[in-house]
Order: sequence, then structure tokens, then C-alpha cells
Amino acid sequence: QVQLAESGGGLVQAGGSLRLSCAASGRTFSGYAVAWFRQAPGKEREFVAAITWLGIYADSVKGRFTISRDNAKNTVYLQMNSLKPEDTAVYSCAAGWTVGSLYGADYDSWGQGTQVTVSS
Repeated sequence: QVQLAESGGGLVQAGGSLRLSCAASGRTFSGYAVAWFRQAPGKEREFVAAITWLGIYADSVKGRFTISRDNAKNTVYLQMNSLKPEDTAVYSCAAGWTVGSLYGADYDSWGQGTQVTVSS
């Protein structure tokens, strides 16, 4: 398995931007599918975006969020623009071998999460 560590969360006003990073260690990262999930208080974890070669997105973030990867740096990014209060959640990255999966069960390695808070 690969070890993952997220960073870049914080407090931002509605309409603002944040960039999350997911840094991998432990083994070669380039072949993995990597996804971002989020979980708000009292809600179930939900899929946000995933990338193997191309990005796929939840409808709720399409057009506002962009997922990308830099295999040389063993890092996946989530650029979040036009943030809304409903984007407030703990964001976690996950890695696995299933291409294009929206389901957490298909990912084997998880980071500890980073808090994103969007104020109105």
C-alpha cells in the first residue's frame, strides 16, 4: 500500500479558492487511481473527484473543482474555486487500482483528512 498525507485545508470565505494536496510515499504512485472524498458533520462520505489519466467529478463540484496529478512529485491536487458553504467538510484522498471508481470501497489507502471550512 501507499501512504497518503493531505494538506492545504483551511478557512475561506464563500467564493474563494483553496488547493488541496495529497502526497504519497511508500511506493510508486503513478499507476494508482486517486480520488478525493469529503464528509461533512452528520453526513455520509461522498465522492468528489478522481483521476487516473483524466479527471472525473461529482455533479456538485463540476466546473468549480479541478483534480490533477504530478507523478514526478508523487502528488495529486484538488483545486477548488468558487467555494460554497456546502463544500465545508473533511476532505480525504484515497488511492486504489480501480480506474474511475466513485466508491470508497474500491480504494485501499487513505489519508487522515484535512478540514475545509467555507464561511458565508
